[in-house]
Amino acid sequence: MIGRIEAAFARLKHTNEKALIAYLMAGDPSLAETEQLVLAIERAGADIVELGVPFSDPIADGPVIQAAAERGIRSGTSLRKILPMVKSLRAKSQIPIVLMVYYNSMYAMGLETFCREAAAAGVDGLIVPDMPPDEAGPLKAPAASAGLRLIFLLAPTSTAERRTYVAKECQGFLYYVSLTGITGAKIQNMDEVGKNVQKIKKVTGTPVAVGFGVSTPEDAARVSAMADGVIVGSAIVKQIAAHQQAADMPDKVGAFVGSLKGAMKQAASTLSR
Repeated sequence: MIGRIEAAFARLKHTNEKALIAYLMAGDPSLAETEQLVLAIERAGADIVELGVPFSDPIADGPVIQAAAERGIRSGTSLRKILPMVKSLRAKSQIPIVLMVYYNSMYAMGLETFCREAAAAGVDGLIVPDMPPDEAGPLKAPAASAGLRLIFLLAPTSTAERRTYVAKECQGFLYYVSLTGITGAKIQNMDEVGKNVQKIKKVTGTPVAVGFGVSTPEDAARVSAMADGVIVGSAIVKQIAAHQQAADMPDKVGAFVGSLKGAMKQAASTLSR
């Protein structure tokens, strides 16, 4: 069955666009504001939302997202509280929602229970940064039963054999980490990103999205020319942190997301000429 993620990529392919995948830390600064933010960034042009689940030891995340996780924890956000928020969102939006969740959070809830309740709430996919596909056995069956897409990561250091294996296991889209390091760093070599994306696309028909290091509209435009999707996290989280006290914070964050999507659309129209 075609899910929301697949439908989004199909729609964008039809209009010669690329997916803007916007990351938010759930509960930063509160779950009520996260819900408002999702709606604001969807209006601004985000195609898929990646919701981070606050965790005390986020190994893949840089200081910006770590600070957001700490704010989320302070606001009392937990995996069990995020799912009702997603369910509330589903009354207002059908934007694909992917949870970026560390394994311990799911394990504590029980993998089958978590997958069943996440799907019932309206979650479409999972990114588990501390669980590579060769260790995902316990999660695969409950996720498949619930209809959740498991999205895995590839790095610049991945071998040809690894690219083929991860691409075969991935669903929804494949997450290419553009640099070795943590979120919030800067892409140093765009040409290398393009070459590695092409290598991945030779072994899969699954859309490839690039994350880590995309922080400006110019970055988003350049990466969108290479990949099927662009993932922006730290730059959006910085906007949330900068405007937390503003009554119109969701609109200000939405304006930044709109600038990213606008640059991507401009790049697509230039390429199609």
